[in-house]
Amino acid sequence: MNLKRALVGSARPALWAPLLTLLLGILPATNAQTSPGTTPSATPQERRVRSGAPLSATEQATLQTLVSRVRPATVRVEQCRATQCDDPNGLGSGVLISEDGLILTAYHVIQGAPDLSVQLLNKTRYPAEVIGYNDQDDLALLRVNVPRGTPFLPLAAARPAVGDVALAVGNGNGAFLTPKTGRLLGLDSDAGRADFPPGTLEMNAPLIPGDSGGPVVNTKGEVTGIVSYIRLTQSGQPRSYAVPVTTTDARVAAMKRGEKRDAPVIGIGLSGPFSDLFFLPSAGFQELTKLLNLGDTPGAFFTSVSRGSPAAQAGLKPLILNGDSKRVSGDIVTAVNGKRIVNFAEFQYAVRAFQPGDTVTLSVLRDGKPLEVKVTLVGRSKLSN
Repeated sequence: MNLKRALVGSARPALWAPLLTLLLGILPATNAQTSPGTTPSATPQERRVRSGAPLSATEQATLQTLVSRVRPATVRVEQCRATQCDDPNGLGSGVLISEDGLILTAYHVIQGAPDLSVQLLNKTRYPAEVIGYNDQDDLALLRVNVPRGTPFLPLAAARPAVGDVALAVGNGNGAFLTPKTGRLLGLDSDAGRADFPPGTLEMNAPLIPGDSGGPVVNTKGEVTGIVSYIRLTQSGQPRSYAVPVTTTDARVAAMKRGEKRDAPVIGIGLSGPFSDLFFLPSAGFQELTKLLNLGDTPGAFFTSVSRGSPAAQAGLKPLILNGDSKRVSGDIVTAVNGKRIVNFAEFQYAVRAFQPGDTVTLSVLRDGKPLEVKVTLVGRSKLSN
């Protein structure tokens, strides 16, 4: 949840009412509500409880005693030069995990930043270097030349359990290294979106944009997770998700070796009034086509194509509407390498099954006529910002 990069799309007034009706009546039931920097749904896969018991006085006291140990090891991650940081382009959190200045954070906090700096508890800023990252799992490893003796936190020796209490520290809404507490509600949760990390820890700590990249700490003062994304339930209750990490984590070891692992992308997006239609089922497509003239065959449509991307080079056409909110142009993708897809989410998952450099064949409907389009995937960091 890069605080400054959180975006909110707006719908045309004439289009919003029928789209809202579609969302309420056709889309699969979800207990989530979209919010800047959040995912519209999350489907925990195993070992989950619906709600956690309130923290006891003893548990609260235990976590409070940890704050003085955790805050000095937590940092504010800023997209700016250390010497010129009055108005950073992005803001998140991170945690020192070694005495030689290694910092774990979320990849989306530092993605695309030409310059990075971190700020310690004493408000001193240091330039940061990206050592490695894992786009698919939303993790990044930085190095900062901090003074000898700067506090750090060890990674957890083992994974946590459902019901464990947790302390998170971050820079939500621009605040500075603020502690928040909660309880783990689930392990191995999945956002249901290919562009969010799978297998996350779910908790009820009230995290917000800007807390991304910060540590989730157990009662031993060990880092059990790195905050990645949040959502709100229909009742407005926060649900926060963190990528689990341990001392034996192969991803962390790979980043220490300098691995920079991109997720494969084509370079398309779904935004504005359509940003909640990632999971549009076939029946929903049939209803939507009555509004927008999308055609009779369900598939994935998209509203943007990144400049210089594989999609742009292949000539893929985004959805364009006229003043009456009817489709003027826009491709409908119905399969990837022969694998049938019916919505944008399935399109993303199909692409993520490959690697940067792979060439895939898209089955496309353009103005009702079928065609095959070959696209060579690139790493997401290679796309123009």
